[in-house]
Amino acid sequence: MSMVPVLPAADLAPGAAVRVMVEDREVCIARTEDGVVHAIDDLCTHGEVSLAEGEVIGCTVECWLHGSAFDLRTGEPTTPPAFEPVEVYSCEERDGQIFVDVAG
Repeated sequence: MSMVPVLPAADLAPGAAVRVMVEDREVCIARTEDGVVHAIDDLCTHGEVSLAEGEVIGCTVECWLHGSAFDLRTGEPTTPPAFEPVEVYSCEERDGQIFVDVAG
């Protein structure tokens, strides 16, 4: 596992999401209202739209264009029109930074 720092933890408020580049991948980093940080592929599998521009609701992120929501823990879509999941990456918050591993 190769965790890389991607973002100062203070830059990600509860209920927010941001897009970061990790190696050659666009990744959506989202923090739930209860403070848990998650990392998933940034592009919606339905319309190739940035999920980081959507809304974090509970433990999902909702695509702003067509309304598909994805579970931040599993990557599975929870509402149509998306039916394909997004990739989920290991991430952690430590020492004031958010780290992500896209190598799997």
